[in-house]
Amino acid sequence: MNRRTLGRLLTASLSLALLVSSPFVRAADESPDALIKRVSNEVLDNIKSDKAIKAGDMSKLIALVDSKVMPNVNFTRMTASAVGRNWRQATAEQKTRLQEEFKTLLIRTYSGALSQVKDQSLNVKPSRAGPTDSEVVVRTEVVGRGEPIQLDYRMEKTAGGWKIYDLNVLGVWMVETYRAQFAQEITAKGVDGLIASLAQRNKSNAGIPKS
Repeated sequence: MNRRTLGRLLTASLSLALLVSSPFVRAADESPDALIKRVSNEVLDNIKSDKAIKAGDMSKLIALVDSKVMPNVNFTRMTASAVGRNWRQATAEQKTRLQEEFKTLLIRTYSGALSQVKDQSLNVKPSRAGPTDSEVVVRTEVVGRGEPIQLDYRMEKTAGGWKIYDLNVLGVWMVETYRAQFAQEITAKGVDGLIASLAQRNKSNAGIPKS
């Protein structure tokens, strides 16, 4: 292989590497409010354009939230915060199960709020975060006809970009709400009892949890 051919191959390989890695670089550099605005607008645009979702197909809406929103969530921190001090005593298997069931619960709760969206638009409120802040709250409203739908996000800065670790849906912070419920379940039935309760709740609620 001559030098010219080798040079072309190296140039092509470098270009491909940059092309593949560039979305991740942009994601890492994206500000928290820009991230929320982009992801939220993608979700709202999908809701408005998908006839099945507009007709009330919750399974498609849940799948949309799972694919668009949930990759930007730190489920380990969120679940650990909701479980509280009992998280440290849980086994690795229990932690995995807790994260799985809590994720299902959160997806359905968040999807329930979005199911009210018709022709609304997103309003991301001005952020007060400083350039050195590692944790911020991004406040948004889905506005249109009727009362605005409040959707706020507590976020942390990680090596891979900003991640959500708590959601405020219609005025209720998810982690704080579930922490009290989970503590009661664990006191009464232990960690395995909480897992079983969450699994049963997710199984019986084909639609959206009412809590």
